[in-house]
Amino acid sequence: MSADTLSATFFALADPTRRAILARLARGETSVKDLIRPFRISAPAITKHLKVLERTGLISRTRRAQWRPCQLEAAPLVEVAEWVEHYRRYWDSSFDRLDDYLREIQKPEKKHGHK
Repeated sequence: MSADTLSATFFALADPTRRAILARLARGETSVKDLIRPFRISAPAITKHLKVLERTGLISRTRRAQWRPCQLEAAPLVEVAEWVEHYRRYWDSSFDRLDDYLREIQKPEKKHGHK
């Protein structure tokens, strides 16, 4: 994933309304009308959020007669997870070193000359 694509995906994920839309779509395809229901914002505002998600490839929208279903597209999320995974390994390694250090400083001191 290019840095620009990654930035766009993080931008899309930064908004709680867009994350809620993605969470709903993770349960399955639904119409724009059904997506609007739980939010206390206007239909045009939801449409703007959907356009951001669509531009970043996080959702797709199709047209079936009068119905405009939306569905989650997980590929950008996989790429974000892979990017984050690098940093998770870094933190795991850092915490392992901290655990080793804490165990070392908590060992009882050995007294010289006494068994």
